[in-house]
Amino acid sequence: MQISPKGESFMKKKANKKKFKFPDFDKMTYAQEAKWWDTHPFSEYWDELEDVDIVFELHKPKTETIVVRLQKNLKDRLERLASAKGLNVSTLARMWIAEKLRTNKA
Repeated sequence: MQISPKGESFMKKKANKKKFKFPDFDKMTYAQEAKWWDTHPFSEYWDELEDVDIVFELHKPKTETIVVRLQKNLKDRLERLASAKGLNVSTLARMWIAEKLRTNKA
């Protein structure tokens, strides 16, 4: 049986153990963690990360339908305004109706 020099087996174990570059975020406040990320480029830490699966379930609770008849000029204005805001017409109309109902609680 060969006897290794003192500390050699410990050094091998330590060398094989992966050292993470991230600090212990559990010991930091959110402000300290934010400051750390502001001063360290995320691209240097790709090898520290692991892939995860994220599933989003977007529930649209719009179960009722209403038909609103508008004059052509009102519909055209609504379409232009919705387009300028990056919304579709029904979304903008729904937002405005909800806003009006909040201000006129009856």
